[in-house]
Formats: sequence, structure tokens, C-alpha cells
Amino acid sequence: MKILVIDDDSLIVEFVRRGLSEDGYVVDSAATASEGLLCARVGSYDAVVLDIGLPDVSGLEVAREMRRESDATPILLLTARTGTDNLVSGLDAGADDYLTKPFDIRELRARLRALTRRGGSTRAETVANGALTLDRLTHEVRIGSTPLRLTPKEYLLLEYFLLRPGIVISRTELLEKVWEMNFDPQSNIVDVHVARLRSKLKDSPGVPQLETVRGFGFKLTG
Repeated sequence: MKILVIDDDSLIVEFVRRGLSEDGYVVDSAATASEGLLCARVGSYDAVVLDIGLPDVSGLEVAREMRRESDATPILLLTARTGTDNLVSGLDAGADDYLTKPFDIRELRARLRALTRRGGSTRAETVANGALTLDRLTHEVRIGSTPLRLTPKEYLLLEYFLLRPGIVISRTELLEKVWEMNFDPQSNIVDVHVARLRSKLKDSPGVPQLETVRGFGFKLTG
């Protein structure tokens, strides 16, 4: 799953990124309200972790604007403020949940799991192609009724391809979106993981296959 963190505190962002990556989340971040709104508009996220105290505009205004634009992505507010009035203001602005700093990463994970179970209006909880099914809530992958064992990175790769069937995806895009790395022409990390994932899909009837498009990247066919 993919999470957007809007917070100008780089230490908080890195703390959340490390904690969520252990559960297989891909985390994008923005340091201002304007940047966060742009990311929310052009990206597709399973949830937004939103700090109220942003440097340009209050996070509450970000939540209001997302709801005005009919964006139903679940929003979890982060704030150093306490008190019922702040909670009410956050929920009235369109947030779905509220967490006070400092917080335990385990609680953040649990709250995000609860939010993504409820989901937004455009969220697909299950992605399927032929006999292959991927559950974005439980992270379970099946071929028919048989579980397919994947590493966390293989899961993220497969999810990324399943959401873009038939589209050629470059190594650069995979490094940026799945590994959150800039392109390194000397690295073969993408090819290695794609090869491993391809071998696990190979020879299974009714399952899409990963095809190498020489000079461009890879695509999921079938």
C-alpha cells in the first residue's frame, strides 16, 4: 500500500517511513500544504498522514480541500495539540482519525490498518488478473486458492504491475516508486527482483506473466 505523509519535520517523516516500510508500505512525503495537495491530486494513495502544524497553511485546510475535491482517501491527523476542541476541529475538517505527538509507531500502524480497511470511495482492496489475486489489506497473494509466497519487495513489485496491466514500466520508474531510489545505471536490483518474481509466476495456468520490453522496461501481460 502507498501512504502520503505531509509533515515538515524531517525526523518525524523518516521515523514514519522506516516504521511503515517494515510492513511493506511505500511512503511518499511532502513538507508543505501546497506540495501535499499537489501529491494528493496527482497520486493514488491508500491513506494520508497529515500534520496540522504545516509552515504555509494548517493541515486542517488540506483536509478540507481534499474533501471539497471529493477525495475520499482516509486521513490520519498528527498534532502536538491536545484537547477535545482540537479533535472535533480535525474530524469536522474531514479527517478520519487523530494521533497526538509523540506517538508509538505500532499505534500508527494499527490506526492505518483500520483506516485502510474502511478505505475510500476509489480504493480497490483486491486486485486480480486471471487466476492471480492480490489482497491489498492482508498482503496475501493467491493463484486460484493456492497462496503465493513473496518477499515484501516482490509483493510491492507485483502490486505495482497489477495496477498497470499491459503498460510498459521503466526501471527508473520502478526504482523511484518501489525502491524510492534515484536511477543508478550500474544497478541491476530491478532486474534481479523482476526475475525472481517472474520465476514464481511462470508456468501457472491463467496467470499473467512479466515480459521484458528490450530497451524500455517491463510489462505484465495476459
